Amino acid sequence: MHMTSRERLLCAFSCGTPDRVPVSPQSLGKLNRESELAKLLIERTDIIIYAGSACNCFIGSAVKFDVETDGALTIITYYTKKGKLRRVIKSTGITRATIEFPCKLPEDVEKLLSIPYEPPTDEELKSALADYNWWKDYIGENGIVLFGLPNAICFPAEWFSPHDFCLLWADAPNAMIELVKVANERLMMFVERVCKAGSIDGFRIVGGEYASVQLGPKAFDILVRQFDKQLVKLIHDYGAIAYYHNHGPIMRYLEAIIDIGVDALDPLEAPPWGDCNMVEAKRILKGKVCIVGNMDDMEVLNKKEPEEVLAIGKELISVAGPDGFVLSGTASGTYGEKAATNFLKLVELAEQMASA
Repeated sequence: MHMTSRERLLCAFSCGTPDRVPVSPQSLGKLNRESELAKLLIERTDIIIYAGSACNCFIGSAVKFDVETDGALTIITYYTKKGKLRRVIKSTGITRATIEFPCKLPEDVEKLLSIPYEPPTDEELKSALADYNWWKDYIGENGIVLFGLPNAICFPAEWFSPHDFCLLWADAPNAMIELVKVANERLMMFVERVCKAGSIDGFRIVGGEYASVQLGPKAFDILVRQFDKQLVKLIHDYGAIAYYHNHGPIMRYLEAIIDIGVDALDPLEAPPWGDCNMVEAKRILKGKVCIVGNMDDMEVLNKKEPEEVLAIGKELISVAGPDGFVLSGTASGTYGEKAATNFLKLVELAEQMASA
């Protein structure tokens, strides 16, 4: 029985066996949406698109701030009941990044949480849903659109530098836990509003690697597993998919991710970028969590010739498929035309293997 891409992905996400293993670019990468290659990619593959936004639900809509510009620097001053916090963002001709984070010491958690909280406005929510629904209409049955969502640990990770984030957990774990607890409460309220306001197929949850890569298993258990389990239950209560994204070494976290209750996990990176042993990962996750991955977007799909890409793809389908597996990249969003062409060839491979 022939399936549409949407049906194929939903079947795989439920750990079922679709008519063939889905082959899924994650977003359109660097392709122009109106290009013929992008249109062909949408038509022939089983594309996964991320849309919508969390509308700054952690800090909310009531925060007072000023913005100044000094050359390439953007300086944002936040006003709290316990003093000011400052963020400095530097822009170049290519990118922009925070070079000074607002929070630096444990006592800054008190400042951050002293900001009066109001949830995102109805207009902000409406805009996020409009983006999601536009893509859902555009893709149709040719793939699936997931609503992008940070998990609660993203709140401290976005307001402390990576260095100070790690020190906060080492020096003041209770402050970190309190911040993540508050973030999760705000996030759950936001997700419920999204679910009530729109027809959402699924949510793509990001942020686990802030603990798994930077802090270790104990932090992952306390700051990620326990809170994300609540989040995933809420998502499932509304009949939506809980799709989990977690970069970096992953093998020792698979059992915890199963406990969280997610439907699908990406990208399970292979060495040297990660530590995924696909045979072992499939043994652990089979029938519990759909595997999405794990061909590196830039180093494999966008660099290697089709013959080598197809050989890797064949091995992955043989080991991780045909049930509960989506052949995909590593969720970087940076692939180009060569990778897109390789994705198209991988569809042909998946079709051949399904009919063999």
